Amino acid sequence: MDKKKPAICVFCGSSPGARPAYAAAAQRLGSLLGHGGYSLVFGGGRNGLMGLVAQAAHDAGAKVLGVLPDFLRKIEVPLEPDSEDLIIVPDMQVRKQIMLGRSDAFVVLAGGLGTLDELFEVLSISQLKAHDKPIVIVDTEEFFAPLWPLLARIVREGFAQRSIESLYHVVRTPEEAIGKLGELLGHAPR
Repeated sequence: MDKKKPAICVFCGSSPGARPAYAAAAQRLGSLLGHGGYSLVFGGGRNGLMGLVAQAAHDAGAKVLGVLPDFLRKIEVPLEPDSEDLIIVPDMQVRKQIMLGRSDAFVVLAGGLGTLDELFEVLSISQLKAHDKPIVIVDTEEFFAPLWPLLARIVREGFAQRSIESLYHVVRTPEEAIGKLGELLGHAPR
């Protein structure tokens, strides 16, 4: 990735979701990343929100890196060859390892079990001080609202310290996400 352009890893659904607002947020985030002088790291497929973010980022001038497990090549078909750099990996664990290693920050949009897995992975390794990269959660349509009481209960029941709240930043819109990334990374949009 271009070292002058912070690499933002976006975790989101490989499906479009039930509400048009999810797709709109994905497209807007991708566009803002590209126009803001960021590069994108993502799961490699053109399906769902994942593909919308990547295509919009590419169309807005971002360098795009996709990381796709070999067994998903027929399910999560990659973008067009000129739209991204693509790394084919053997499994999901290697995918996450590369995505984490190649990214300067993480943005999480609505998604399914894979998205939640990726979110909890970056949160848990941040809690363990294995990275200090910013994590921004875009709470479109209050998608993540059920998560906040669960995290509060984890703290209340003694399974984590209250400091876990400082590991992530919650915003409502892609515009707020870009503003928060700029603040946390010291990156002024171009």
